[in-house]
Amino acid sequence: MKAPKPTPQQEAQTAQHAVMRVSSVADQADEYREADEEPSILVATRFNPIPEGAKTDFLTTEDGIKLRTARWSAATRPTKGTVIILQGRSEFIEKYFETVGDLRKRGFGVLTFDWRGQGGSDRLLPDGTRGHVEHFNQYLIDLEAVMTEIALPDCTGPFFILAHSMGGLVALLAAPSFGNRINRMVLTAPLLALNDLPVSQSLLQRFAGALSFLGFARSQARRDTNNALVKPFLGNKLTSDIERFQRNRGTIERRESLVLGAPTFGWTFAACRAMEQVHELGFTSHISVPTLMLAAGNDTVVDPRSVEAYGRSMRAGAFLTISGAKHELLQERDFLREQALAAFDGFVPGSTLEDLRGG
Repeated sequence: MKAPKPTPQQEAQTAQHAVMRVSSVADQADEYREADEEPSILVATRFNPIPEGAKTDFLTTEDGIKLRTARWSAATRPTKGTVIILQGRSEFIEKYFETVGDLRKRGFGVLTFDWRGQGGSDRLLPDGTRGHVEHFNQYLIDLEAVMTEIALPDCTGPFFILAHSMGGLVALLAAPSFGNRINRMVLTAPLLALNDLPVSQSLLQRFAGALSFLGFARSQARRDTNNALVKPFLGNKLTSDIERFQRNRGTIERRESLVLGAPTFGWTFAACRAMEQVHELGFTSHISVPTLMLAAGNDTVVDPRSVEAYGRSMRAGAFLTISGAKHELLQERDFLREQALAAFDGFVPGSTLEDLRGG
């Protein structure tokens, strides 16, 4: 039996309802990126406001690279020191606003910055969406500049490092030279071995190295047909929390210059060499900084077994696996993220949940 043909009035009502549904979805998406239109060094959105009291600046490294930096004082007294946040590849300061707030409530000042080639720092190639460095020693230059030019003269000690993924690998590379400048380190899913590769990591290193030698160091290792602005939540490797996923997307939609695409063959070769370096026999014996390694149980970016093994190998190391978590532990669902923060509280001197309960 044929359905009766709708009247013009019914057709108009149906169209109106469809427009209202689309508008509602669009409004919800816009809420993640709406904020005032005034340009600033940092980007604010409705669901990701800039923590109050931010002091922002640009720092020029010894090799002429301009880094975007931000720091905050503690929100409670007495101040327990300063946590230096080291981001992962492709990340940016705004992604850690929530974590900045968590640390400040615990009595810590916070200092963070964008690595060269990403976020609001200088990009290294004409196509700024290509993630590139020639070697990881360039990241060590960034870290040393931030330590000597901002942390030591302008922030309150003692100093602690909270580093994620690539930031964790850079922290390990730098650790033998820290001396007594860093009190403790907490590394979330540090980049120690890649996971879910179609080939072995050693073969990937040789392949990327050969292409770099042949002049393709600045070519992207894979085609980014699905960049961060359009990647769907379903199937993403980073987080199982859709609200934090949308919040981060809202930030880069508001300032698309923060987007970073796939790494180059040069970056890939440099990363593999850096991972190889921290696994060299005797390397961990030169690390005296007490270090907590946090592995994400469902990590398909970094092999969680490598994090556990490295934690066991360190004379001043410890490790903890957070079951069910994807790669970005501090962007995960509350019950997973809170486990990472509780581990931080238990490891870093002076940190305690009592601060959050008002003593």
